[in-house]
Amino acid sequence: MSSRSFLLNGDLAEYVGRLAGHPTEVQRRLAEATNALPNANMQSSPEAARVLALLVGLTRARRAVEVGTFTGYGALAIASALPDDGRLVCCDARADWPAIGRPFWEAAGVADRIELRVGPAADTLRQLAPSEYDFAFVDADKAGYPTYYEACLTLLRPGGLMVFDNALRGGRVADPDAPPDAGLAAVRHVNQLAFQDPRVEPSLLLIGDGLLLARKR
Repeated sequence: MSSRSFLLNGDLAEYVGRLAGHPTEVQRRLAEATNALPNANMQSSPEAARVLALLVGLTRARRAVEVGTFTGYGALAIASALPDDGRLVCCDARADWPAIGRPFWEAAGVADRIELRVGPAADTLRQLAPSEYDFAFVDADKAGYPTYYEACLTLLRPGGLMVFDNALRGGRVADPDAPPDAGLAAVRHVNQLAFQDPRVEPSLLLIGDGLLLARKR
C-alpha cells in the first residue's frame, strides 16, 4: 500500500492526514522503524490503517487473514480492532520484515492475536478452514491477486469481507498506454471480476492506492 494517496496533494493531503491520520504511539514508532528501509513505501498509511480497523469493527470480525504483511503496520491495525479472543493469520513469503513489527505488536498488547505463517501465501491459504473467517486483507504480490481472490472467498463466511490494496496501481489501471506487466493485468482482472461476480457485493474506495472491497453474499 502506498503510504500516501496519489490522488491527494498539497493542502488537501495535509488536511486529510491531520484529520484521519492520528496514528497511535506504537503505530508511529513502527512507521519510523519501517521508514529506515529502502522499500518503506510499501507501508500502509495511517488513514488507510484506520479504515481497515473500522471495517474489522463493522464486520464484528473475530477471525481474520492478511496476505502480505511486510513490517506489520496493517496487521497491527487489524489485530488491535479484533476482540481479545480474536485471531489474525498473517501470510508472508519472508520472516525478516514481519520480525521488525513483532516488538510493536507486543507493545500494543496484540501479539497473542497474530499468527505469522511464512511461505507461499497460496499454500498457506489452502491449509486454512473454509468458511471460518470474517475478514481478509490482501496486499501481496499483485500477480497473485486472482489466486488470493478465490482462496479468500473460500475462507470467508457469508457476510465476510475481503479487501484488496493497490486497486488503482497509481492510476495505471485506467491508462490504456501503461506498460504491460503481470501485476497490473492481475489487478485489472480482479477489479473487473469483483464487479461482475454474483458471489460478492463490491465497492472501490479512493484512499491510498485504492481499496477494493468485496463482501461475500
